[in-house]
Amino acid sequence: MIWPRPFVRTRSPGSMPISGDVVDLDLGAPEGRDAGFRHPAVVVTAQRILDATPSVLHVVPLTTTLRSFHSEIVIEADAANGLEARSGAQCQHIRAVSPERVIDVRGNVGATALAQLREILAVILDVP
Repeated sequence: MIWPRPFVRTRSPGSMPISGDVVDLDLGAPEGRDAGFRHPAVVVTAQRILDATPSVLHVVPLTTTLRSFHSEIVIEADAANGLEARSGAQCQHIRAVSPERVIDVRGNVGATALAQLREILAVILDVP
C-alpha cells in the first residue's frame, strides 16, 4: 500500500538514515506473513553502526492494523515521524535490509519510542 503524503526530504538522497528514522522500504513480494512491497519501517540499528555506513540496516515494520500483541508498540502519527495514521511497530518482524531498499525518510520516532522498541527487541532476543 502506498500512503499519499506531502514529502519533505530531511537529508540528501542516498544518505544513511539515522536510528529512529521512519523509512519507506521496497521489500519486494511478501512470503507468508512477511511485510512486503512498499512498506514503512523504523530503523533500530545502533547509531554508532550507522555512522560506519553498514551494508545492512535493522528495521521494524509498521502497520496500521493494530493488534494487542505484547511484541508491538503503538506509535501515534505526528509531524515529526511523518506517519499519517496511528501505527503498530511489529518488533516480532525485525529484519535486516540493504540500505538500497530505503526509498525515502518520513521522519523520526524520537528517543522515547526508539527506547521502547529496543526494550521489546531485547525481550524477544533474550538480551539482558
